[in-house]
Amino acid sequence: MERKLVVDLRNANIYQRNLLVLKRVSLAIEVGEFVYLIGKTGTGKSSLLRTLYGDLSLKDGVGAVADFDLTMLSWRNLPLLRRKLGIIFQDFQLLMDRNVEDNLRFALEVTGWKDKEGIEQRVDDVLTNVGMRHKRTAMPYALSGGEQQRIAIARSLLNDPVLILADEPTGNLDPETSEDIIGLLYQISVETDTADFVGTHDYYTIRKYPGRVLRCHDRVVSEQTAI
Repeated sequence: MERKLVVDLRNANIYQRNLLVLKRVSLAIEVGEFVYLIGKTGTGKSSLLRTLYGDLSLKDGVGAVADFDLTMLSWRNLPLLRRKLGIIFQDFQLLMDRNVEDNLRFALEVTGWKDKEGIEQRVDDVLTNVGMRHKRTAMPYALSGGEQQRIAIARSLLNDPVLILADEPTGNLDPETSEDIIGLLYQISVETDTADFVGTHDYYTIRKYPGRVLRCHDRVVSEQTAI
């Protein structure tokens, strides 16, 4: 059976401005696959993730994400790519001047949703999926770090992504909460067949929720067989 890939990079050089961060990266991620990206700070994890969601240009090599050619991205088609992705950051990036449901409603509206009933139903669905329906009217600053990250995960699910890209999603959380968040992402991947690519330092959680592990080291991305 032919593999259905959501990420397909071949001999890609990853740059941060004009600095070569990673060289000759070849990476394939299949539908529903759970993949970790590990490596010390400054080894290129964030730059690789940013390239996959179009925040950094792919200048050398071949690359496709969710059937979009990364070398052909423009202001016209970049929003279309990002509607197929869920992006989760370490610092949550919630809007602090509006409550949970307004954060999610805003994210839908800026990606083209117009039907009010459809928006309300989708907000309700994703909050239910992450166990936060009871917090829909709460302000983000009144939530714990783990609760804020759950809302960020809910936001990433709004447009039924084929791929979730998570850049150190547990970096600001305590160990118990970190395990909870990775467990939630793992559960969503299993239940929805969404692929996940998770940059992390949390080796304990990797052992508990096993997946394929890639490592950034010395400007190279390689498979890691043991943690």
